[in-house]
Amino acid sequence: MVVEWLKFRVPADQRERYIQIDDEIWTAALRGYPGFLSKETWIDPNDDESVIFVIHWRTRAEWKAIPEADLQAIDHRFQAALGFEAMMEASQEFQVRRWPVGPDAAR
Repeated sequence: MVVEWLKFRVPADQRERYIQIDDEIWTAALRGYPGFLSKETWIDPNDDESVIFVIHWRTRAEWKAIPEADLQAIDHRFQAALGFEAMMEASQEFQVRRWPVGPDAAR
């Protein structure tokens, strides 16, 4: 499993609207692609302008197979609905490390 981690800075008074529109457009679109597993939205109780998305993909190959034109079209719809531009502060990729399980597995 691969995790896509995205951190955005949005105006505090627009945060809930931003999260809702993201769910309606980005999350709905990503659900249609092979390999999409889930998406979480994290908010920082000490920073009203921070929004973090944690997206789980079955494989990196499936995630990266999404055509760039599709991503641009989704983002265009999202930006038009949002009406303001949020700033991406950081993005990272993680691989989930699974330990062997079973009676013979060394820990």
